[in-house]
This record gives sequence, C-alpha cells and structure tokens, in this order.
Amino acid sequence: MMIMFVGVCVLGTFGLSSKAAAAEAPRVAINRLYNPNSGEHLFTPSNFERATLINYGWKDEGIGFYGQGYTTEKTAYVSRVYNPNAGDHHYTADPSEAEYLVKVGWHDDNIGFHMPFSKGQPVYRLYNPNAKAGAHHFTLLKSERDHLIKVGWKNEGVAFNAYDKLQ
Repeated sequence: MMIMFVGVCVLGTFGLSSKAAAAEAPRVAINRLYNPNSGEHLFTPSNFERATLINYGWKDEGIGFYGQGYTTEKTAYVSRVYNPNAGDHHYTADPSEAEYLVKVGWHDDNIGFHMPFSKGQPVYRLYNPNAKAGAHHFTLLKSERDHLIKVGWKNEGVAFNAYDKLQ
C-alpha cells in the first residue's frame, strides 16, 4: 500500500513540473550592437561575441529583443549570413533566402536564433537603397520603422516575430 502511494506522488510531481516547464519556456536575449564606421547593426545571442565587438569599437545598444529558448513548441529559426564584399550581415527566417544568399557568395555565420513562430511581436525589416553596408535594418519598434520610412528606407514587412520582454 505504501509503495503505490509513493508511486502516485512521484508521477503527480513529474506531471506538474512538465506542464509548468512547458508554460514557462525560457527566452534568450538577442543583443543589438552598432558599428559607427559602417552604419551596420548586428544581432547576436552570444555574450562573447558582444564583448569582442565592443572591444573593437562597436556600440552596445542593449537587448534588441528576446528569442525563444528551449521549447517543444514550433519555432522559426533565423539565420545570420554575411556579405564579405559589403561587410554586411543579414537575418532571415526563410531557409530558401539564406540558401540563395550563400549560393551567391554570402557566408553562413553559423549563428542564428530560434524565434517564436506565432507568438510575440513583429520584427520589421527595412531596406536602405542608398547604403553600401548596413542596408537592412530590423526593429521591434513601430516608431523606429516609421521614422526610417520617412527618411527614405523601404518597408519590407515583417521579418519574424520576437518577444519584447524576458518573460
């Protein structure tokens, strides 16, 4: 009788913790940095890369948004690719776009992040037709998007979703 009671308690405990863990999937900070020499913004989940770039003169703009940590829910994987000719990074949740850019000479940075598939807020993608580097910009802020459109950037819509808060 005692063994059966312990077994029910253990199963009940595991069941509760699994449901709690699924409801509270962790989020990952995606740092935003700015290169004052090229005008490029860079996003990275790596604190090591962040610290290294700051040492090279990049400006730390804090956390740009939050990505999705480990979860069993569907996520969107955002790839980061690099154009060695322009010195420009680009982010895309479209695997076909990433594959095409690599095929035409961009490098796969092998740095990416999982973003919420349908939750969170939209991250807007804009294009500056006058820039040689930093031609694309990504932001959660409608006000930043609207300002860039007013000064000549082209709105390319929603790139992917992200969270604006840690939890």
